[in-house]
Amino acid sequence: MKFDTPAGTNPIDNKTVVGRPTSRIDGPLKVSGTAPYAYERHDVVPHQAYGVILGAAIAKGRINRIDSAEALRAPGVLAIVTHENAGKLGKGKMNTAKLLAGPEVDHYHQAVAVVVAETFEQARDAATMIRVDYARTKGRFDLMEQKDAPLVGGSSGEGSGAPPIDRTGKFEEAFAAAPVKVDVTYTTPDESHMMMEPHATIAAWEGDSLRLWTSNQMIAWGKGDVARTLGIPADKVRLDSPYVGGGFGGKLFVRADAIMAALGAKAAGRPVKLALARPMIPNNTTHRPATMQRVRLGAGQDGKLTAIAHESLSGDLPGGGPETAVSQTKLLYAGANRLTSMRLAVLDLPEGNAMRAPGEAPGLMALEVAMDELAEKLGMDPVELRIVNDTQVDPEKSGRAFSQRHLIECLRTGADRFGWNRRNSKPGQVRDGRWLVGMGVAAGFRNNLLMKSAARVRLERDGRATVETDMTDIGTGTYTILAQTAAEMLGLPLDAITVRLGDSDFPVSAGSGGQWGGNNSAAGVYAACVKLRGLVAARLGLGDNPEFAGGKVTGGGRSVQLLDAVKAGPITAEDGIEYGDLDKTYQQSTFAAHFVEAGVDAWTGEVRLRRMLAVCDAGRILNPKAARSQVIGAMTMGAGAALMEHLAVDKRFGFFVNHDLAEYEVPVHADIPHQEVVFLDYPDDKSSPLKAKGVGELGLCGVGAAIANAVYNAAGIRVRDYPMTLDLHLDRLPTYRA
Repeated sequence: MKFDTPAGTNPIDNKTVVGRPTSRIDGPLKVSGTAPYAYERHDVVPHQAYGVILGAAIAKGRINRIDSAEALRAPGVLAIVTHENAGKLGKGKMNTAKLLAGPEVDHYHQAVAVVVAETFEQARDAATMIRVDYARTKGRFDLMEQKDAPLVGGSSGEGSGAPPIDRTGKFEEAFAAAPVKVDVTYTTPDESHMMMEPHATIAAWEGDSLRLWTSNQMIAWGKGDVARTLGIPADKVRLDSPYVGGGFGGKLFVRADAIMAALGAKAAGRPVKLALARPMIPNNTTHRPATMQRVRLGAGQDGKLTAIAHESLSGDLPGGGPETAVSQTKLLYAGANRLTSMRLAVLDLPEGNAMRAPGEAPGLMALEVAMDELAEKLGMDPVELRIVNDTQVDPEKSGRAFSQRHLIECLRTGADRFGWNRRNSKPGQVRDGRWLVGMGVAAGFRNNLLMKSAARVRLERDGRATVETDMTDIGTGTYTILAQTAAEMLGLPLDAITVRLGDSDFPVSAGSGGQWGGNNSAAGVYAACVKLRGLVAARLGLGDNPEFAGGKVTGGGRSVQLLDAVKAGPITAEDGIEYGDLDKTYQQSTFAAHFVEAGVDAWTGEVRLRRMLAVCDAGRILNPKAARSQVIGAMTMGAGAALMEHLAVDKRFGFFVNHDLAEYEVPVHADIPHQEVVFLDYPDDKSSPLKAKGVGELGLCGVGAAIANAVYNAAGIRVRDYPMTLDLHLDRLPTYRA
């Protein structure tokens, strides 16, 4: 189905099932521990052996020699694979570094070997017996030493991107002439996904065909890259990933668990199961890169921006790309004179890549604090500053309107619900016992990305419907949203729909990432259901466009039980959604306003969040219950980024030191206060037939800045380096200074 004109009225508008707050149909499996995650697929293939990866002990250099003799003699060991016996390997399109080191080592904990044994303990023990002789070479591990890195453009692949340098108007002249200006630099750290489920795979060969039960967000991408890496035809690879225990972008691409399990299984002649140990994940897989961002804003006394510049520096391995932190600044606010640029340093740290809302998440942590600093210089309310700089067109392409944009309503609704009028604009004035209390606000922005997506829908003999697509559910509620879509289209109750996901033998979907999954995969199911409705109508002789409701099909003056259509056998339809140029004609984005109230202990400097509110403008919300869960999870991640999350780099040896959940701090329940989420009801007919957009990453965009702005309003301390740990502000507390 081609979607190239705005959606008119269609069955989704009935909202009998779609748009209703619906509990996740996979919920009982999750809470009972019976959802089959990758490492737990004990039943899929017999005689599974265990694999353990040995990671490189250096960050950059060369392997001179590997001695595996002692390890091979160890009890239970079936095989050991290194670059010396792995055969010729390629590299996936989505990988920056190769997934097996040798003889060159590209980063710390890059896989050097996989040991396969009868038990996990035997494999782990044998891995310690492998002796590797390395020749270490000097590496580049400090981003701040690379401030003069070259200008490099790039894209996150998720709707966020910019050229190396981009100019509109005459920024330097306008900034110099601006009556009020700010020129500030912010830093954000390297961060880890730290998803609950580690990267894990079971691999089994049948002749020259490979089956992987794995944890992966993008099945079609993964299938292609496994084939490229192993040098086998794609039709010889099958991926199966029905449940993913968190990914946040860290499982968008094939990682070492899948490739090393496949190599180990081939060498051992046995199926192999392999999970990355938690301490290996930050260094072996991917992470969000650190940034240094300079923001310059110039405005008139009325608060209207006359000059906007956002420049960012980030780093990655050779062949990698920049963190696209300036992208949202090209679209969020009006302003005639603009400058954005990105610099990319070559670093020999592990691969930097997508983490929830790549680009916008760290970019807004800088831009939205700079807006707060500008508001203070102007003596202007921060909400009103954002409102006066709103735009309904792309500020760099004035003829291109936004398909929907209700940022002002987000801000006004949020201010009213949060009690923003009670905020004292002078920092450090509100006390609650020993706590200094303040409020902060930030705008949220994330682009809406349209991607082809297909599905197969089958009406069974018993009147139930089965949906099949390689789409994944990473904890986002995909099973439920796709079931809701099919139920709405076929006039069936939700419990009459079976959804099967994550198998590469199913039609190729959009996959899960970049908040594009729900809208696009549901649109693919919609397209397949439209085709199925036509087949049913033809079989029943009901003419064109009959109505499907309550288990009946009505058209041509007759009403027939849907079950009658399958008396002669099941009916199957396969189709997908393909998009025209609507996303080029109109700028498609999502918007939010984030409000935070924070307390700062006047004596210890401890920051405690007291209230959080997000007001989101993201088209039709397909399942408000699941969407709220997505947003409050994103808000929690934003709290972690603002207050505690930080991969500490050992700049001598080039690795992340705090590589486990004991030392890499993430928020726990006690850190998170009451969270409220409001969704504006504005279906976007230019996005898809469902008139929906993504929302899962929007909930993160802007949260860190809102927290930083609340901390400043509470204590008068402006922290521009994240996370805002005590060492950065304790000596600046008013009580400390006194």
